[in-house]
Amino acid sequence: MLARVRHSLAHVLSRLPVALLSKTRLSPNALTVFGFLATLAVAWVLYTGRFFLGGFLVLLSGSLDFLDGALARATGRSTRFGAFLDSTLDRFSEAALFLGLLAYYAGQGAFQESILIGAALTGSLLTSYTRARAEGLGLAGEVGFFTRTERVVLLAIGLIVGNWSDLALLVVLWILAALTNLIAVQRIFHVWRQTGGK
Repeated sequence: MLARVRHSLAHVLSRLPVALLSKTRLSPNALTVFGFLATLAVAWVLYTGRFFLGGFLVLLSGSLDFLDGALARATGRSTRFGAFLDSTLDRFSEAALFLGLLAYYAGQGAFQESILIGAALTGSLLTSYTRARAEGLGLAGEVGFFTRTERVVLLAIGLIVGNWSDLALLVVLWILAALTNLIAVQRIFHVWRQTGGK
């Protein structure tokens, strides 16, 4: 249910940008790479501690995530490699954001925040991996509500609000660390139920 709502909302929000992009010569794969490079720049902003700016940039760079696929479908240029490239660079992008934050907090000697970011990074990668591995085995792997979209939006909110309250960002880091790993465990259990442990 939530997945359908998410896809419908993404379709509505991407309609105008995709209509404009389709009039250019920009390929979906080029847009994917551009989005990844933009995220690397955002990770550097987070490393410098400019969280308020970084929060808005996280939202902006994250919006490119659903535009490349929408552009590919709208222009009839969907390819298997394009889908693979998109998924792979999404993982790199999310890791880059967390590593930018981790580098900042490690430089500040903030042990708790560093541990939480490491846990959130691990959970986010495992959430994606468990789904991909399950689907590679021909099983359903998309369960849970805490997808990359939710993670990016929550992180952005935490960064923006955290400009006024360190506690707000700390709470967001706790939520990210807990829920990403919880969803990964939920997906493991979901696969176990499908296979009966065999």
